[in-house]
Amino acid sequence: MRAMVLEATGQPLVLRQAADPEPGPGEIRLRVEACGVCRTDLHVVDGELPDVALPVVPGHEVVGRVEALGAGVHRLGPDQRVGVPWLGSTCGACEYCLGGRENLCDAPGFTGYTRPGGFASHLVARADFCLPLPGEADPVATAPLLCAGLIGWRALCRTGQARALGIYGFGAAAHLLTQVARHQGRRVHAFTRPGDLEAQAFARAQGAAWAGDAGATAPEPLDAAIIFAPVGELVPLALQAVRKGGRVVCGGIHMSDIPAFPYRLLWEERELVSVANLTRADAHAFFAEAAAAGVRATTRRYRLEAANEALEDLRQGRLSGAAVLVP
Repeated sequence: MRAMVLEATGQPLVLRQAADPEPGPGEIRLRVEACGVCRTDLHVVDGELPDVALPVVPGHEVVGRVEALGAGVHRLGPDQRVGVPWLGSTCGACEYCLGGRENLCDAPGFTGYTRPGGFASHLVARADFCLPLPGEADPVATAPLLCAGLIGWRALCRTGQARALGIYGFGAAAHLLTQVARHQGRRVHAFTRPGDLEAQAFARAQGAAWAGDAGATAPEPLDAAIIFAPVGELVPLALQAVRKGGRVVCGGIHMSDIPAFPYRLLWEERELVSVANLTRADAHAFFAEAAAAGVRATTRRYRLEAANEALEDLRQGRLSGAAVLVP
């Protein structure tokens, strides 16, 4: 197998070769067809998340074909197409797992963080955390749905019945979520980096009713807002933009420090909440809704060996949509 390996945080990934991994009990080996490049991968590589299991192969938006089955695997078969998301395993025994909130498991495993990821030609994953995909699914177009789509979906669900929705940071998650929100009859208002006319045009092309700078005023008060950009300074802006009783959802795994803000921005029963990880139930619900909405990912392909280039393009905001590695 070939893999782009993170050996030290803050350093470029290194191409390594090794024997194909063998699946253990309950596991499968995949031949990777495509792997999306997520902002979480960037946080892992840049050392912004704790307890990374170095050396590690990043990547948790994986689409591939089953090559080998470990002992006890019966629900998946050879050559079946599956997806491997961020949540790679759970303990199944803590109060969160037993209470239907496996995204908060006390002893989880995360693909591309504490378990091997998909920036590789092959990958071993827990079979019960893989998502069966249609055989005709386009691997490149499907890959971003496995995190950008899933986290976007979980964030959207936290907004309840909000009709006027603000999205701060218009990248991979936002462009997928906007298509779902439009299908549900919501009005999306996109907030981008100041002066980023390309991102604003991209947002409108995905169905946003309005797009402007992060500090601008939307044409109507927002029922809820989702912040995807890892910028703490956006929290007070979003709170100021939502109406009384509105909710601001922080959709990322990492964010810079939130600055102090006056209590009046939170008063009148506004809420500030976060989302963490995802559940397998989220995946089944999202893929059904994405199919109904006709969601289509905008992607840019990169060779596996160009993973560092893809990460840098994401870091510098040079992408419209999602980067996808194709081994």
